[in-house]
Formats: sequence, C-alpha cells, structure tokens
Amino acid sequence: MKIDFDKSNGLVPVVIQDVQTLEVLMLGYMNAEAWSKTQAEGVVTFFSRTKNRLWTKGESSGNYLKVQEVHLDCDNDTLLIKVVPAGPTCHTGSRSCFKTSFNQNFLFELENIIADRYANPAEESYVNKLRKKGLNKIAQKVGEEGVETVIAALNETDVDFVNESSDLIFHLLVLLKEKGKTLGDIALNLESRHQK
Repeated sequence: MKIDFDKSNGLVPVVIQDVQTLEVLMLGYMNAEAWSKTQAEGVVTFFSRTKNRLWTKGESSGNYLKVQEVHLDCDNDTLLIKVVPAGPTCHTGSRSCFKTSFNQNFLFELENIIADRYANPAEESYVNKLRKKGLNKIAQKVGEEGVETVIAALNETDVDFVNESSDLIFHLLVLLKEKGKTLGDIALNLESRHQK
C-alpha cells in the first residue's frame, strides 16, 4: 500500500469506521510515522495537529481502536480504517463523533449485548435464563416467535406484527450466538447468493 503523504504537507485524512456496524466513528489525520505505528501495534495512532505529536486513540481513556481492515482511496491520499472500538470513540462519551443513531445498525449493537450476556452472565438476564435451557429451547423459541409473527402478519395490527417480528429477530440473534455464528455470517451468505 503506497500512501501519498506529500499531497497535503505530510498528512492524510483517516476515516474511522466500526467494522461491524459500519458506523463512521471519527475523522483524524496520520503522517508516515503515525501510519507505521498503527501498522506495528494494530491500534490506530493519529498525528494530532493541535498537540503536534503522535496520539494513539485511547491512550488516556483506554478506548482504543483495534484495526481490522485498511482501505486506501483511489487517489492514494485518504485512508478508511475499519476498527473494533474498545468503548466510546468520542471524547464526549458518544459512540461516534458525529452523534449518529444506530437505526438499523442497532441489530449489531443488540448482537454485542447478547455476546456480553454470554461472556458476563447475570442471573436476572433473560439471555442467561434462556441460555441455561440449552440449544433445543432456544431453537424452539425461534419457532414459536416465527409462528407468532406469521399470525400477527395475517390477523393482527401493524404494531403487533412489528412487536412479534422484533421478538423473532431477538431470539434468532440468541440462536446465532448459541451456534457460534453472527449477523456477519448471514450477510456474507446472502451477499454470495445475490452475486450468483
């Protein structure tokens, strides 16, 4: 990857994007030294124009940006870095410096919440209670919610249909986690089918 640092006095803009939700988290700048450090350590390091020094995102907060993918634009002078954020990205405590909402990306946040319930089970958590019942019960719940969604679609209000669809998707996310799969796996499968 040949980055053109010369076009803008040694700095290139860097767009930071959540690898899972695809939400744009922030914009920063890198010089060649910041790029080298980012590559070496696997966490994003910028060149701070205000501090006039290298600055690793998360060095004081612990909210590091773990590099997953790097893409260079067609002019070789802008980077897109997809990351796993270790907490809020913005210094204000927001996920994103742009204060965007999850909207449909909340499904990915919900997937993270379910994963956290698996990693840190709490006695009162519905996910934990369902998980303790095992794979058969989780799969059964998906079936029940699927039937309830169909009934709501055919015989009930739009509000009922949305509520039942939400229950179905939630339980499907738990089943995916139980089987060690993710929404990303489903998206890749659907994408490959579309390309055929």
